[in-house]
Amino acid sequence: MNASPADRPRVARVYTAARRHPWVLGKLGDWVIWFGPYTPAQLVVLGGGALLLIKTFAWWSWLGPVPVVLWLVSVWAVRGAKIGGRTPFTAFFGWLTLLAQHPAGRIGGRTARDRRPHLLSGTFILEAAPAAGDTAAEKPARRRRRSARRTPDPAPAAAVVRPRPVTGLAQLLRDAENDQRTRSL
Repeated sequence: MNASPADRPRVARVYTAARRHPWVLGKLGDWVIWFGPYTPAQLVVLGGGALLLIKTFAWWSWLGPVPVVLWLVSVWAVRGAKIGGRTPFTAFFGWLTLLAQHPAGRIGGRTARDRRPHLLSGTFILEAAPAAGDTAAEKPARRRRRSARRTPDPAPAAAVVRPRPVTGLAQLLRDAENDQRTRSL
């Protein structure tokens, strides 16, 4: 008799523990590495230190086994090494990518570059301020949407002319005009 889908046990898989442990090497084919597994940092110290000890044997041979013991202790010491919360290799590659980047950085995934300089030119015109009685210049034309439900606008009341406050620029322009008129007379 077949079990219904509700009767089957549910299976949950959790991979968090696999991400917490560093990548390690413990076997090469069928051969198990002694005292392993080793992290990549340990393998680099192991191989680089062995090469360094072999090439410099004439310099340290009078010390006896001390350099070899220091080498093995250093291999053991880097087993859980972290630089800023990252393994030494990811930290090293992070520094390499930082050094390889363009000094201006990236914008939207592309290298940020300065634009080529180009000449900007332009002009401006100073005009006299409109007279105080000119109401057309005071109120800009406004566009309104007309709807079918809207009632027509009431008849406009008599326009009240209010004196505009004089700005410093308007005062300077007015003074300049007065000076020109007095000089021409």
